[in-house]
Amino acid sequence: MSYGAAVEHLHALGQELSLTAPRRKFDLEHMRVLARALGDPQRQFRSVLIAGTNGKGSTAATLASILAAAGLRTGLYTSPHLSRVTERIRISSEGSSGAGLGEIGEEDFARLYFRVDETAQQLVAGAGLPHAPSFFESLTALAFLYFAEQKVEIAVLEVGLGGRLDATNIVEPMLSVITDIALDHQDYLGDTIREIAREKAGILRARGTLVTLPQHPEANQAIGEAAEALQVRGVSAAEFVPGRELVDRAAAEGFRGNRYEVFVGGERLEVRSPLAGEHQRRNLALAIAAADELRNIVGYKITNRVIEAGIAGTEWPGRLEFLAPDLLLDVAHNPAGAWALRAAIAALPERQPRTLLFSCLRDKDLTEMARILFPLFDAAGGRPQDHIVFAPIQNARAANLNEIMQVAAAMEVPAQAANDPAEALALARELTPPGGLIVATGSIYLVGAVRDLALGAGIRG
Repeated sequence: MSYGAAVEHLHALGQELSLTAPRRKFDLEHMRVLARALGDPQRQFRSVLIAGTNGKGSTAATLASILAAAGLRTGLYTSPHLSRVTERIRISSEGSSGAGLGEIGEEDFARLYFRVDETAQQLVAGAGLPHAPSFFESLTALAFLYFAEQKVEIAVLEVGLGGRLDATNIVEPMLSVITDIALDHQDYLGDTIREIAREKAGILRARGTLVTLPQHPEANQAIGEAAEALQVRGVSAAEFVPGRELVDRAAAEGFRGNRYEVFVGGERLEVRSPLAGEHQRRNLALAIAAADELRNIVGYKITNRVIEAGIAGTEWPGRLEFLAPDLLLDVAHNPAGAWALRAAIAALPERQPRTLLFSCLRDKDLTEMARILFPLFDAAGGRPQDHIVFAPIQNARAANLNEIMQVAAAMEVPAQAANDPAEALALARELTPPGGLIVATGSIYLVGAVRDLALGAGIRG
């Protein structure tokens, strides 16, 4: 069967968060049954499990790059994807270091997908499973098979949703990492920071190790209580978060990444990350602390120079990514992400014209995101050279343009709508004067579409 057929079949399963499909009750035992029938591939490699609301993908990508730079056969599993589903499953080149992580090939993806699907059908027919696995469960099983088949030594796994009942949580991680927690996916995880943090803390293991940072008091308390109950050893990455006076402001403000120095193991470590934004310093600190723990508890040969090389070689597009000459991409998809983007925009020259290219999903807090971002592009509120353009996105969970336009109208912020991302990008370019900046944000699906359009036009960042 072809890659195209595999992708089509996969999407037909329906994603867990689809607003049109019946809501599915998560049950980790179903994932264990499927994995057992596949030979429990997740037991054939070590793993690090990363949960959180924001920053878990950036932390995972950075840590995986560090491990690959150390010469370890490294797997990386993330979600969602920008352009192609194969982006979610990556491994480092065998026998090399610092060469990045390549995505799974189409033939391997198709072969392993239909192996997972055939196994699942047999389980359903024999009453081993009550129904077919979901989109994410199938992909997770596929990733585990691929990592085992490719003899990965260690896999860095980003939790998809929550933690306690997430399909990735059938592994026995060497480290559990929890990034910043905020309100998101309340329908599934709870209405308060405390409830959401408790779900994220489901990735902890008895007498295991947790790497995290101090954050919202309710999150700290919930995580602390879970860690204490399981006798977890906690590791704070706070010492690796630099003070503002230590940061190269030219690099941070120019969307060229973060540059600063920290001390790790008593030795100086130069951080030269391509990931821009002040918020990324917390994610970088978590990746550094996790790498430091792995060299201490496992004995991996991860020197500070290796950590430097891995950080510098991290590839994680769509996060404050600047594509010359005029496009800034950021996947801020919830209020916490919007605040991080707003902080970055605040560093732009006040007189620089800018255009917001925006869309979002219906299950996100559209009104709150609008309040955070729209005033920064308000042509009627003191920025007459600015514009806002809305674009529809191809996703069953997408907010429709009328909903977004109504929010803008209620705020009395001028905005225009396009029929698709291509038309929206063309309109934004037409409206934005030379020297101006187009900021595409609000959903990873919009950013992925705009990024493909920009790169397809020959623009490179």
